[in-house]
Amino acid sequence: MVRDIKPDPQPNTDSPKPTMGGGMPIVGYWAEKTLTPEGLLLWKTLFHKSACLSCAWGTGGQKGGFKNEDGETLQRCAKSVEAIAAELQEPVRQHFFAQHSIDDLKQLTSQEADKLGRLSFPVILREGKSHYERISWSEIYRIAEASFRKKSERIASYSSGRSSNEAAYLLQLMIRAMGSNNLADCSDLCHAASTVGLKEMFGSGTSMVSLENLKQSDCIVLIGSNAPANHPRLMNELIQLRERGGKVIVVNPVVEVGLVKFASPAYPIKSLFTGSDISSLYLQPVPGSDVALFVGIQKSLIERGTVQYSYLQKYTQGWEAVIEHAQSTSWENIVQVCGISRDLIEQAAQMIWESDKVVFAWAMGVTQQENGVDNIFSIANTALLTGNAGKVGSGTMPIRGHSNVQGFGSMGVTIRLKEEIRVALEKLLKRPLSRVPGYDTRALIEAADQGKIDTLICLGGNLYAANPNLAQASRALSQIETIFYISTKPNLGHFHGLAKGNTIIIPVYARFENPHKTTTESGNNFVRLNDEGETHLWDQDVDLISEVEFLTEIAHRIHGDSPVNWRKLQDTKYIRQLIAQTIPGFEKMATIDETKEEFTITGRIFHKPEFPTKSGKASMFVTPLPNLTLPSIGDFDVPESTKGVIVALGTGRSYSQHNTVVYKAADKFRGMPHRNCILMNKSDAESAGLSEHQRVTVQGHAGKMENVEIIYGSIREGAALMFYPEVNAIVHTKVDSRCGTPAFKRIPILVYTT
Repeated sequence: MVRDIKPDPQPNTDSPKPTMGGGMPIVGYWAEKTLTPEGLLLWKTLFHKSACLSCAWGTGGQKGGFKNEDGETLQRCAKSVEAIAAELQEPVRQHFFAQHSIDDLKQLTSQEADKLGRLSFPVILREGKSHYERISWSEIYRIAEASFRKKSERIASYSSGRSSNEAAYLLQLMIRAMGSNNLADCSDLCHAASTVGLKEMFGSGTSMVSLENLKQSDCIVLIGSNAPANHPRLMNELIQLRERGGKVIVVNPVVEVGLVKFASPAYPIKSLFTGSDISSLYLQPVPGSDVALFVGIQKSLIERGTVQYSYLQKYTQGWEAVIEHAQSTSWENIVQVCGISRDLIEQAAQMIWESDKVVFAWAMGVTQQENGVDNIFSIANTALLTGNAGKVGSGTMPIRGHSNVQGFGSMGVTIRLKEEIRVALEKLLKRPLSRVPGYDTRALIEAADQGKIDTLICLGGNLYAANPNLAQASRALSQIETIFYISTKPNLGHFHGLAKGNTIIIPVYARFENPHKTTTESGNNFVRLNDEGETHLWDQDVDLISEVEFLTEIAHRIHGDSPVNWRKLQDTKYIRQLIAQTIPGFEKMATIDETKEEFTITGRIFHKPEFPTKSGKASMFVTPLPNLTLPSIGDFDVPESTKGVIVALGTGRSYSQHNTVVYKAADKFRGMPHRNCILMNKSDAESAGLSEHQRVTVQGHAGKMENVEIIYGSIREGAALMFYPEVNAIVHTKVDSRCGTPAFKRIPILVYTT
């Protein structure tokens, strides 16, 4: 036993599922976490002037811990409490790693790894050793100097959105100064399709809708999102929209109860006990068929004569081909592909054209598809056909997951560096940057698997568990000579994603603990300033460092003092001066320390249909309907006589999970009592002679999981849902070649009994 971790109480599987999202269970969770001896520290952190640790819709910053960018109060959610409470755990003690081998640690689940506590001193797993051991900073830097002097094409980084803009800027500047463009990021696995698609269409790869704009919309089309679990603060905006007479069209193969009705603690009188209606229309398409659905909506708009042709002629290009494609695609084909009736598609189209200001919002149900970029094109085409881009209260709005994942892209942590940033960085570094294309996250794993990477630095995240085919991910990482993990807490990657030579874990401060000011960026392009803080980890064994200090020390040792004074960059105010000089739209960073003025990044929120493209117009693209056939039983490594059912699996988070970090094993809102469940449509299960709560084998193309419990749910026929990171062990996904994102939301699997 690695540690006596108290398991979650098992929910009663016979108890009814909740009839609405949010509500008293959320209030109860707040009470559980805050009305304890440790609650005072949690409350103090909740009020700290720093951005929320959870999703990109989080609150915080200089307006205060519970306020959003519009100054509204009571905007903290349970996801925020979960994330903060995890960071306020006691430290992992020095003797822990001496007492537990890697083989022991590999037995932990994601939840158990997180509950080990805070990393509080640096450790190393040396080649051929079975235990992590403490390591001095002098040896770390000696290893780093040797490791980062390898050939530039064999050096890489991976990052997540848990850190700051300043650390992100330093990371990309250091790696590019080494001559490498291998800046993989967690966004490669989630919203790269949004960035690529929107950039091609509008010249900007982020949301064109601010929070202020969203409050003026009268219709939101929400596609492939489970906002009640992953972006609870967005639910407040949906509640407000419905109260002012607006409509919400939900597109999701799974009926998420919180998208039908949600009870928000922010509105204790009018919402908390009875709940608020959310969806006006709920569509459950075949997974991966979003293009067909939106071409259908376009076809209906054309046939009704409600397309804004004057808008298209003035502000777009390529619209004629999009119109022709929708007109020439038969209703029979559209309905057959997406599985939604013509009547419902036309009902959605009517709601859109009857609304004056429509926001099209989406999450990873759209982007994690083999045709993810086409999905973005089809959604944005629909916005343009109705004149809902470049107008207050309307537009396209990708819903980013991690709290600063968009900030990392803005800072240049991407393999698709903007030309204007490249020119500015070359001026700063006084030499050309490499033109060798870098590895995105999937390409990085493939390159490592082929022995092409010597040194990897991971700024947050869990590269191992976030990838499909965990056996390949582990094998690939084991080909790398040296890996540096910069983290606040243990995760599965520290135990399964081990280097061939040295694996080093660097313990760092959480965002609200940093000894210097930092900034972060929301998914709606708002930059927040985070105050300095202090850690609760005061102990003789505690030896933390900030990401900024660690990165600048490595950069100084590799690059010296010219042309950038790297050690001076330990002053985050100086980093912000460089950001203001080199990153378009961030000019106000130059004075944010004096003014404390948080700001919306310029050039991204479009109130007029004038776009930063070469022509000044939005580009529209024809989107072919996908071929969504499933394999046969013979395509799996099982006997032909096997009796089972093949479905399209979507991987997802549970309601108490943040990325790969699991806070609670159960998901009561979906009625899934543990992690080894599969949510299925009753008719799919019974077609193979299966029943609810039966234990089955789930076979993917990379392996199988056994003893999986079937749970019936409101999920469309032919689809299923399981939790990641666990199910990543058995899936090998296709990838959208235009953006590198794996098709996590449509994976063929076989469900059967032996």
